[in-house]
Amino acid sequence: MMFGLFFSLKTFAAAMDPRTDTKSQLGAPLRIGESCTFRSFRTNNYKLHFLESPSGIKIVLNTDPNAGDLRDNLSYIYGLYVEYVMKNPLYTPGEPFKCELFLRNLFQFVKTIGL
Repeated sequence: MMFGLFFSLKTFAAAMDPRTDTKSQLGAPLRIGESCTFRSFRTNNYKLHFLESPSGIKIVLNTDPNAGDLRDNLSYIYGLYVEYVMKNPLYTPGEPFKCELFLRNLFQFVKTIGL
């Protein structure tokens, strides 16, 4: 369900991109980093923050609807992922992972930003 939501929002943002004359067709697959992308959306109950890395990793945070811009925070979380998961020689890309150092640092970071 979440994949469909992100896919739809990405293609909609790309179709509405004011920087290009050529508009992508709604529903057409996009390359990572191609065209506009959405960063967050808000409802009455929550705000969803989204970051897609150049490697295709998607990071999502749900917060209070009044939360500000968390792009830097999402980038920091991606840096933790790269440092503790991707650089781990025991990690197999595409497989589920359990990395205590990553989780410990992630939880510690999230506590500092008050989410």
